[in-house]
Amino acid sequence: MKKTLLLLMALSGLTVSCSKLDESVYSSIFTTNFYKTASDAEAGIASAAGSLINLYGFPLVAASDFAADQAYPRPVVGRNTITLFTYDPYFTAQRNSGRHETEGPQGVWRFSYKGIENANWIIEKVPTIQMDVQRRTEIVAEAYALRGLYHWTLAKTFNEIPIKTKASTSEAEALVPKSPKADIYKQIYADLDQAIAGLPSYSTNLVKGRPSKEAIQGLYAKVALYNEDWAKALQLAQATISSGKYSLMPNVLDVFDVDKEDAARIENMWAVEADRVTPSRWLTVMGIAGPRNSSGPDYAKVSYGSWFAYQAFFDSFDPKDKRRQLLDTTYRDVSGAIVRQKDITPITPKGVLIRKYRDPNSIGEANNCNFPIIRLADVYLIAAEAEARQNGPTALAYTYINTIRKRAGLNDLTPGLSKDAFIDAVLQERSWELFAEADRWFDLTRTNTFLTVIPKAVNDVYPTRTPQAKNRYYPIPLEEIQANPKLTQSPGWE
Repeated sequence: MKKTLLLLMALSGLTVSCSKLDESVYSSIFTTNFYKTASDAEAGIASAAGSLINLYGFPLVAASDFAADQAYPRPVVGRNTITLFTYDPYFTAQRNSGRHETEGPQGVWRFSYKGIENANWIIEKVPTIQMDVQRRTEIVAEAYALRGLYHWTLAKTFNEIPIKTKASTSEAEALVPKSPKADIYKQIYADLDQAIAGLPSYSTNLVKGRPSKEAIQGLYAKVALYNEDWAKALQLAQATISSGKYSLMPNVLDVFDVDKEDAARIENMWAVEADRVTPSRWLTVMGIAGPRNSSGPDYAKVSYGSWFAYQAFFDSFDPKDKRRQLLDTTYRDVSGAIVRQKDITPITPKGVLIRKYRDPNSIGEANNCNFPIIRLADVYLIAAEAEARQNGPTALAYTYINTIRKRAGLNDLTPGLSKDAFIDAVLQERSWELFAEADRWFDLTRTNTFLTVIPKAVNDVYPTRTPQAKNRYYPIPLEEIQANPKLTQSPGWE
């Protein structure tokens, strides 16, 4: 049977709501009958941004956080292979369990390329539409931002990947070979430069979920950090911080308070915006993270008890660290009774719940829990690392990391650390600050420390974890290799 490329499923308007796919009215907006009016342009950018819901709820989170050293999934088939590094290029376990697109690398590939394709149509077609010039400029700039983000997501997940900068009108046009890392980052840089040039600065009038100029500067700083382009990472991080457009929430717990999400946009510079009353505009992460069948006042009306933090990670926090309160070893059930740690989950007496994504007023699984793409706290830590990588642990580098530590209720970092010790401290601070935000695995792989860190991240559920060098990047989904004769498999996965 003829196979079709996932990346040809462009502009399908498909959004993920748990394991369901819902097709929107924009399923054929790649045709020549579209992109004629301002409404068409708005529909197009909504479709391009729609891939964020698919991506962050839940494939990217599963591909990153299930593999790292902070949290682990309930050991059901299709999830446990990511934690145990026993997946194959076909992702057989995920496919057999029906989780191959919603909870793993295949979904990262599919939804990133769908978003790229959508963005390409906007970049090609919207500039000729007769509409408000400023809004047209913003739409095209957002498309560049999305295309850059999607390519970067693919690069950090799969390493060398095809660059797509032209809309596909035939299957032949979608058959693109992989590009080397240098070319991929060159394209991402170019896209983010275009985005910054056309996006507005942040203000409270900015539409929820839309990126600002400063948000993309912060994202660009992170991209440069991954590319070990320390000077650019530092310059962009400093520009973001000094812009004055964003600031840290005084209380770190408020960043993840669903009732304070509007106020938290001052720190959550760009987030995937959820909406419990809009079909397919919510993220699965809430139900995965909450306790099993809770229906209680602490988490959600519906949750499954499928994602827990390692006890060792919980224990790594200083008791004074406010961020430890974003983890739970007890919770209240529907009757108001306290459920003790040994009863949180049947898989271990040491279950630790993740409190970053809670919506007690959820409508079933539908919730208002936003998911950060880039936060200002992240940018401070990017600045600390980039400064130290270039110049060592200077007073400036200490200032950046201590800003985050003070907000968490901690003392300043020990002065006089060596360069290596300081960078290790920054990476640890990133782990405490950004856990359960689809970040830690990529910190471990970009620094190539996963082979030493992961075998220590074990418990009675996963007593042995032995990643290999090839696990630094996921294999390209086998069906993509079979469908595209120009595409070759990643090293170690041939």
